[in-house]
Amino acid sequence: MLKAFTALVAGLFTVGIGACVLALAAEIIRSEQAVFQIVTVARGLDRPWALAFLPDGRMLVTERPGTLRFIREDGTLSPPIEGVPQVVAAGQGGLLDVAVHPGFSDNKLIYLTYSGPGDGGVSTELARGRLVGNRLEGVEVLFSAVPKIASAKHFGSRIAFAPDGRVHVSLGDRGWREEAQNAANHLGASIRLNDDGSIPDDNPFVGGGHLAQTFTFGHRNMQGLAVRPSTGEIWAHEHGPRGGDEVNILQAGANYGWPVITYGTEYSGAIITEETHRQGMKQPVLYWVPSIAPSGMAFYDGDAFPEWKGDLFVGALAGAHLRRIELDGARAAGEEVLLSDLGERIRDVRQGPDGYLYVLTDGDGASLLRLEPAGG
Repeated sequence: MLKAFTALVAGLFTVGIGACVLALAAEIIRSEQAVFQIVTVARGLDRPWALAFLPDGRMLVTERPGTLRFIREDGTLSPPIEGVPQVVAAGQGGLLDVAVHPGFSDNKLIYLTYSGPGDGGVSTELARGRLVGNRLEGVEVLFSAVPKIASAKHFGSRIAFAPDGRVHVSLGDRGWREEAQNAANHLGASIRLNDDGSIPDDNPFVGGGHLAQTFTFGHRNMQGLAVRPSTGEIWAHEHGPRGGDEVNILQAGANYGWPVITYGTEYSGAIITEETHRQGMKQPVLYWVPSIAPSGMAFYDGDAFPEWKGDLFVGALAGAHLRRIELDGARAAGEEVLLSDLGERIRDVRQGPDGYLYVLTDGDGASLLRLEPAGG
């Protein structure tokens, strides 16, 4: 269990990427394996959803109402970046994930997911544009999930670049649960694309079975996606209903069972299905009952916290904490709850280029926090 004590320390704390920010207080935490402090990097974010790092030390942050901003090295926020696609910011929709192309230093490409309008409804879309100054130029929509429907729920969505350069995007069932097993749409699927939006020849359903962009299906609402550095595998997590949040390893063409199998129930407590297993449907690496409402996910492979190397970190909206998961191969060997004393819903977690962990809190007036080693 978490054993925490707090020491209030006023002053300046060095940002590992080369700048200083004023933190009103640093909380010193003694966890099961590491001692760290929490430093506030930026404040006043408007429902932030995702974070990405640029080579020059700045960060990009999405705000769900539709704003993309820089977080400068001193922790201040830039004016909105121009050229961002139109979003439908309603319910769970809006501007969602942001990712930097692996070749950004040369091509300046930024990728965004968001809820985009069309045909009387909305769906998750993937777009990219070239970052020039404070503007995205040449923005093009690479993918638009079908169908467009009048729902403000379950958009997913995260972006991950696999070691082979392909782009993976996690989606949601949009609240139409039975459609997560329907081969004729993208609801409840993950997709895999070339970085220009074209369909890889070796996608599992090229030639039939499901839509050709589909990589996996049978998911509910995936708000976490990360590449495991030691294996190159794509891992995802998804919200269950009442209970049944899952962490899965995405395998080409696999069916993850929703809603035919689940460990969750209706929010009322009513039974969705009696089945938790079925032949031909994947079992999760782990699941949570009750739900933690996971959002954001990162594998840790930095040097700042050697005790955490290889661990998986997941933000939790319900219960308001950061979950650390120790892995033994493809098995969850242990879990630890971190940051619960903050009382903040965690929307995203990322490892920075400095080896520290960065955490976005959720909601109006949210903050970007950094976890730094604090010594013994």
